[in-house]
Amino acid sequence: MAVEDRKTIYLCLAHMSEAGLEQKYVKEAFDTNWVVPLGPNVNAFEDDLKAFVGQNKEVVALSAGTAAVHLALLACGVGPGDEVIVQSFTFCASSHPVTYLGATPVFVDSEADTWNMDPDLLEESIKDRIAKTGKAPKAIVPVALYGMPYKIDRIMEIANRYNIPVVEDAAEGFGSRYNGQVLGTFGKFGVLSFNGNKMITTSGGGALICADAASKNNIMWYATQARDAYPYYQHTAIGYNYRMSNICAGIGRGQMTVADDHINHHKHVQKLYEELLKDVPGVHIHCQPADERFDSNYWLCTAILDPEIKIQGQENAYKEVIKTAVGGAAGVIKAVDSAVTDCQPNDNVEALRVFMLSKKIEARPVWKPMHKQPVYKNSPAYTNGVSEAIFKIGFCLPAGPYVSDDDVRYIVESIKEAIVK
Repeated sequence: MAVEDRKTIYLCLAHMSEAGLEQKYVKEAFDTNWVVPLGPNVNAFEDDLKAFVGQNKEVVALSAGTAAVHLALLACGVGPGDEVIVQSFTFCASSHPVTYLGATPVFVDSEADTWNMDPDLLEESIKDRIAKTGKAPKAIVPVALYGMPYKIDRIMEIANRYNIPVVEDAAEGFGSRYNGQVLGTFGKFGVLSFNGNKMITTSGGGALICADAASKNNIMWYATQARDAYPYYQHTAIGYNYRMSNICAGIGRGQMTVADDHINHHKHVQKLYEELLKDVPGVHIHCQPADERFDSNYWLCTAILDPEIKIQGQENAYKEVIKTAVGGAAGVIKAVDSAVTDCQPNDNVEALRVFMLSKKIEARPVWKPMHKQPVYKNSPAYTNGVSEAIFKIGFCLPAGPYVSDDDVRYIVESIKEAIVK
């Protein structure tokens, strides 16, 4: 098939249930005029999520995963002058809510197995922050990067020893498990995301996994403007308008019926990449550790490209300033004067991104570590070079429900074609 006749293969597109249940529940919301941030769909979606995550947890549906991080940190008592340990190798939504609360993120680098928070560096950072500030950080935020489970047993052991609550950022790890237990249920709170490109979607939205009903009620109070029990609006605390819409929750209810199918498809795509890329020199698909406790949803499939591999068009990498958004919120970017920064993917990785785009395939660099982001240049960071090294050579490949076996074969053949022999 000619390239011009192909549809673009995106990283992860929203995929509705074949039964059309999302439209059914949304229509019910309109038919009954429940078009507000509460209602039957919200309640039912929370019940579905509660059953899915198990462990006798409670769940609050919210407007975004970022809102979930924010409220979880608020409930942990984070405020001005505090510090919060955050995995550096992540999307900015893991760390920005720390600054919303007037606190300081303390970034901790990754270990090479899962690309997630390094437990040894975590403990080192705790000891050093106590020595430097006289108090322990208020919370720890590990992240399930691209769905990969973190080494939660060690992280929880360290956190419990220092009496620091853990807020699991499982925004990318919906349905990922460690030792059979769903991510987001180990710590004090667990964060989920239902953005348009996640494992399931509510268009935009998220949820917070809470320990019990009392914790859930406290979160819901803050998520609904922190209104006190009077016949008029009185506030003794600052609240937020963070509750999920009954319309969006209707989408979520339908999505829950295909959640397991989506997760299984992503795992299938990962295995196919592993098989098809195993003999491609210089290209290495990232796999979960050879430990049966790890069960990644493989939200996105990730790989690394050896630095010495040359890609077609590599000589033109970073020669022009980007004028349109690459992934994420299309078109929403700030103009820049330079095409390069002091920390960026290798030329061959950027060349591969451009080459794949010419083949109508969306490939994207992995997240740039937060400790290398200009906005966090003054934040403390405990690094070992792992995330920076992976950022230079790593890239993401399509894995969503619309990615077929033939698509994966085409993607792998395109990678082979991109490599200069």
